[in-house]
Amino acid sequence: MYECDNRRRSASGYRETIKVKILFLINHLNTGGIASYALTLSSGLKERGHGVFIASSGGELLDKFNDSGIGYFRIPVKTKNELSPGIIISAFMLSKVIKENRIDIIHSHSRTTQVLGRLAQRLTGVKHIFTCHGFFKRRLSRKIFPCWPDKVIAISYQVREHLIRDFKLGPEKTVLVYNGIDTNRFNQPDATQKQEAKLRLGLRLHPVIGILARLSDVKGHKYLIRAMKKVLLAYSDAQLLIAGEGKMEMELKKLTGDLKIKESVFFMPNSLDTREILSAMDIFVLPSLKEGLGLALMEAMSMGLAVIGSDVGGIKTLIRDKDNGLLVNPGEPDGIARAIIELISDSNKAVNLGNNARKYIMGEFSRDKMVAGTEEVYRECLGEAYK
Repeated sequence: MYECDNRRRSASGYRETIKVKILFLINHLNTGGIASYALTLSSGLKERGHGVFIASSGGELLDKFNDSGIGYFRIPVKTKNELSPGIIISAFMLSKVIKENRIDIIHSHSRTTQVLGRLAQRLTGVKHIFTCHGFFKRRLSRKIFPCWPDKVIAISYQVREHLIRDFKLGPEKTVLVYNGIDTNRFNQPDATQKQEAKLRLGLRLHPVIGILARLSDVKGHKYLIRAMKKVLLAYSDAQLLIAGEGKMEMELKKLTGDLKIKESVFFMPNSLDTREILSAMDIFVLPSLKEGLGLALMEAMSMGLAVIGSDVGGIKTLIRDKDNGLLVNPGEPDGIARAIIELISDSNKAVNLGNNARKYIMGEFSRDKMVAGTEEVYRECLGEAYK
């Protein structure tokens, strides 16, 4: 059993008491938005002197959590079924972990771990916080087993309004804390670095339009692929890079064949280094039908890419139309195509939008802001117990 020393060594060498001990609950640690968010937040909290643990079924990012000094517990919770026996088993496993390591806060990050967090709270009496990363369907199970914690963090204004409107959560219970990213890591590549990234990924030294997202219908890949058919009529050397994995892969590949553009469309699986993929892109497109905020979009903006996004959800929080990117109507390939062609044809506009995008992310969506905002939620929950 992993035990955390309740003291740490500061930069100056003396020993000081850890502030708060937090246990993150995540289904898996495979590459994706929630795992990346958890890694950024947990490492930031660790640097601020908190004790951070994570309970999960494991995954390809586990080594990165270990490298950041995050304590890890394996639990059988790789499921989307909130009534899975693995959740009950995990709750009893974690009750012992929570008591032995004197955890102060349970912090869950999905519907199934929200249920798990509530059960663990009932067994231990520890405070429970849940981060809502997107939009929930109003299913019967959510009415029967609401499992709402002490505080709910919404990652965008639109998600917070959804929780208040659709689930009748009190405004005092829901807190807006935007996702944040490490803008030092996701910095702007120069022209040489971009060329090298394209060559490493097997792309030509021509315009690359890209998307980094799971291959799910809600992400709108098919609209981008249909738009690409029209883009290629104007710029035959353009390329579309689709990075991600998911259930729609075969369907999307078939679509490129049906449209006779498969020679210009490149599919790539998830990567542990999303910066490598984004470095090869000239234009980033997120044509989602729904989106809580859009972590990959934030990373693309931080790297100074010209971005295009659907006028939905949290994307509207990130993209200010014609100032730091372009907004298009969801589900409209013609609009996406026009926006892409506009940016390819006007390189100065693309550069200016990209520069403004990076400035905006650095100012409003940094890792430090996210960590500080989350700390404040912990402080509100723990009250006088917060050190």
